[in-house]
Amino acid sequence: MKTIIHHITDFVTTKKGMWITLVTWLAVTLLLAVFAPSAKDYEVSSIATLPDDAQSVIAQNKVDQYFSEDDGTPGILVFQSEKGEIDATQLIDFFTKLEKEIDGVEQVVPFASLPPQAVAGFFSEDKQTAVIPLTFDPNIDSKELREKLEQIQILAKDTTSLNLYITGPAGIAVDSLNLFSRADLVLIFSTVGLILILLIVIYRSPLLALIPLLATAFVYEVVYQILGLIGKAGLVMSSQTLSIMTILLFAAVIDYSLFVFSRFREELKVHENKYEAMKWAMRETGMPVFFSGGTVLAAMLVLFFAEFGDYRNFAPTFATTMAVIMLSSITLVPALFTLFGRKSFWPKVPHVGDKHIKNHSVWSKIARFVTTKPGLAAGIIGIILLVSASNMVNLNYEFDTMKSFPDDMPSRMGYEILEENFDKGDLAPTTVLFEGKDALTKEDQDRLIAVLSEQEGVNNVRLSDLTEDQKVMNLSLTFKESPYAVETMNTLENIREMSDQLVADSDLNGTLHFAGETAKKVDDRAANNRDLVVIVLLETLLIFLLLIVLTKSFKMPIYMMGTILVSFLAALGLGMFLTNLFFDIPTISNRVPLYSFVFLVALGIDYNIILISRFQEERRQHPVKKAVEIAVSHTGGVISSAGIILAATFAVLMTQPVELLFVFGFIVAVGILLDTFLIRGILLPALLVLLEKDQVKETN
Repeated sequence: MKTIIHHITDFVTTKKGMWITLVTWLAVTLLLAVFAPSAKDYEVSSIATLPDDAQSVIAQNKVDQYFSEDDGTPGILVFQSEKGEIDATQLIDFFTKLEKEIDGVEQVVPFASLPPQAVAGFFSEDKQTAVIPLTFDPNIDSKELREKLEQIQILAKDTTSLNLYITGPAGIAVDSLNLFSRADLVLIFSTVGLILILLIVIYRSPLLALIPLLATAFVYEVVYQILGLIGKAGLVMSSQTLSIMTILLFAAVIDYSLFVFSRFREELKVHENKYEAMKWAMRETGMPVFFSGGTVLAAMLVLFFAEFGDYRNFAPTFATTMAVIMLSSITLVPALFTLFGRKSFWPKVPHVGDKHIKNHSVWSKIARFVTTKPGLAAGIIGIILLVSASNMVNLNYEFDTMKSFPDDMPSRMGYEILEENFDKGDLAPTTVLFEGKDALTKEDQDRLIAVLSEQEGVNNVRLSDLTEDQKVMNLSLTFKESPYAVETMNTLENIREMSDQLVADSDLNGTLHFAGETAKKVDDRAANNRDLVVIVLLETLLIFLLLIVLTKSFKMPIYMMGTILVSFLAALGLGMFLTNLFFDIPTISNRVPLYSFVFLVALGIDYNIILISRFQEERRQHPVKKAVEIAVSHTGGVISSAGIILAATFAVLMTQPVELLFVFGFIVAVGILLDTFLIRGILLPALLVLLEKDQVKETN
């Protein structure tokens, strides 16, 4: 592999090869832009997350099979009065017109024909809030659904004096579409603006800021169009996946650009010819940079082994992105820097004979401290990391998706009005389907309802529907607590596990199935816990093996993986503490640990590779301590700069309107800063000094 990469970079860094490379990238980018669809054409607000064999999925399929009239996208209309009790006649007028004027509404409560007792069930105790369910045609996509909800809002203003909030799956889908359509632009402009500012501030050179962004623009266009082609072949991508992918793309391209031009600057102080300088720069950095991309690519491919839909959706999207980035890192990036040559560094243009590293630079001082007092350095950093990781004992998950959306999002506002004015369990009843072998009598039905009602945590159980042959019964079960509370999930999990006993206690012959939001969350938790263990183990093992191939050592990968794993735990613990302290977020989504692991390990290992590669290069000529000092001095500046920019790039996710992305972005930013300054700058070099020994040369 090293020979192949050297052949590629040797060609790219010639005058002819440089122009062929740049023209090829330009031609491919233009062709894809003109003839290929964009990934945005296949973007959806959410994807199916649970595997087909999940109990809640099987249960929902059976509900759809036996009670097909329940198909469709449910929505909940929440009416609230600011002037006392709601006048029911307003709602009757509203629903009469809704059925006549708005297409796509399949099921709606026949409000005008309901008896008074039935009508009262839709109102809160103070009669100032009314909750009415309805169902939309399942074939309506999110954009069409948005138009329908806008029409309903206009109709409510014309026919009532009430405030209307639309929540439930229909409201959430539309609000998510609106949020991410605006958030995409914020994400792109914030990322570009922040990177541009940081590059100019850190390197004080306009071209050094613009060249990596120019490379990113090419890669961004190529990736989005290739993903569009993959989307045309059948892959759908969630808004969340594309948001994180964009951050990954910017972060990786900028990172690898920094590593390339840092070494290019060194070589320009040795070689007068810019082509020769880039050739030798890529001889030393081409393999580490390409291999760094390969470890990230491998980490993303491991996600194919996940059960959870979001994680599997990451795999093809992120793997495609990294494949293009890896190719660009050894072709486009060096070609662009070679094109501009020494002018890239204006006004601080490097000249032949300039000193490489100043002895009084910050990283030179840190390098001398680490090599003279490695035990003290490792001890201090080890204590900091262990204290940070200890906060993992306070890990609390939040399973209520609505809590992750902005406070002023209409569907969340409607949801919270429901939570405040109605029983918590009514927010999302659990559907219980009993599939019997024999026809069920009224007494059979009552016995099963009674047995289920007696279970701890259950509020009430009522009959919703019965098949014509009376063998299958559809029940609506509500819990005393919120359907998304951990105690409710635990209750349902226990009920599912003892379902056979419950059927036996009811003197029935058949099977119980549980569908609905709580059942999905139980399966979600189980799948996520399984994936966390599987992905962490597989990714750790795979990257460890790749590092053995790269370093041709067994000990080096142990140092590299050990420090990165400790860093991940410290980042998660410290990140949770800081999000609670500064942003009043005491809980996190159960997705955050695995998201954070994948990116912190995959990207953090890049810095390990750059440091260790330079250490091994210097080890050919110097003893361990000197090699470590040179490696830290020469790579400290570029790694710290790359780390600051990478952390800031992921912090841009904090502009996103979903708490999951906010917390994930913050924790990854914290982890990258720990990696950059504590792990790569101090701990790993200290371990090298302590554990690596100089080889004694034999003399004849």
